[in-house]
Amino acid sequence: MSGNSNTDILVAGACAAFSVDLLVYPLDTLKTRLQSPQYAKLYTNVATQKPNAALFRGLYQGIGSVIIATLPSSGAFFTTYERTKALFTHLNPSTSSHPNGLIPTPILHSTASALAELVSCAILTPAEVIKQNAQMVSSTSSTNATLQTLAKFKANPLALWRGYTALAGRNLPFTALQFPMFERLKEGIRAYRDRWGLTRGTILESGLITALSAGTAGAVAAVITTPVDVVKTRIMLSAADHAVSEAPIARRGVKTGSDGLVDALGKSKKRKGKKGSWEIGKEIVREQGMKGLWRGGALRGVWTLLGSGLYLGVYESGRVYLANRRGDVVNEEDMV
Repeated sequence: MSGNSNTDILVAGACAAFSVDLLVYPLDTLKTRLQSPQYAKLYTNVATQKPNAALFRGLYQGIGSVIIATLPSSGAFFTTYERTKALFTHLNPSTSSHPNGLIPTPILHSTASALAELVSCAILTPAEVIKQNAQMVSSTSSTNATLQTLAKFKANPLALWRGYTALAGRNLPFTALQFPMFERLKEGIRAYRDRWGLTRGTILESGLITALSAGTAGAVAAVITTPVDVVKTRIMLSAADHAVSEAPIARRGVKTGSDGLVDALGKSKKRKGKKGSWEIGKEIVREQGMKGLWRGGALRGVWTLLGSGLYLGVYESGRVYLANRRGDVVNEEDMV
């Protein structure tokens, strides 16, 4: 039985998220700017086409909204993941030829992480929309970037959830790739250390093994899913413009429906200017070629290598520490 309570998982997940937000947020800002359609106009020198100083200013713009939302979203993710993984493992039927269960463990981990992501994304989406739009605000503006972004959604706050599908569409394949690789790498490293008598059983050792495994798996998954991330960035950056353009319609009593705008009489009106993920992807290829879908991929790989390693390393170390402080023990099979 695990020595961790739901509170332990929430606290450890919150500490991990806070650590990542503070340390690797600037890299995320650079990635957003590289993937934005205004990159060439705002962040490159017209004559040389090389990055200008503006690209590196205001790298922490929008971090406040992320800290507020990331703490509950990460707690929700880890709580859902841990409990779902434990449930699936318990329900997985075993036979003499399959002592660990008929369903392969990587599939159980992928399914559990996917369900956890759907819950987490519902909480995180508004913060992601605010964050990415705030990251694009000019650093010379006298108004706080986050407040300036929030003002655009004042008349249409539901637009903050416009990027949910795009965020889930990126995170689901990312976690489905990352977590099975992470679990396998961690298991392999620990087996190697056990075989050579290197295991010390300390919190630091556990955290470092987790960080290395998670960072490596996360970097690979991040590079593979870069095209989806580029499209997601475009959708979220356009959310603020759509919120502003639809505000006058909302004030006139026009309601939004699933297929577009619906007026007071219930008549459907097609939204103008809204593009789906497929259309945005084709637009990027048309403007920049296939390489446009991979813009920021290397930076995202580095950011995820550091972020995932720190995130899960701090999370697992926090769980072990909190359990040990009460005199409890976290069993190996109950770890992330």
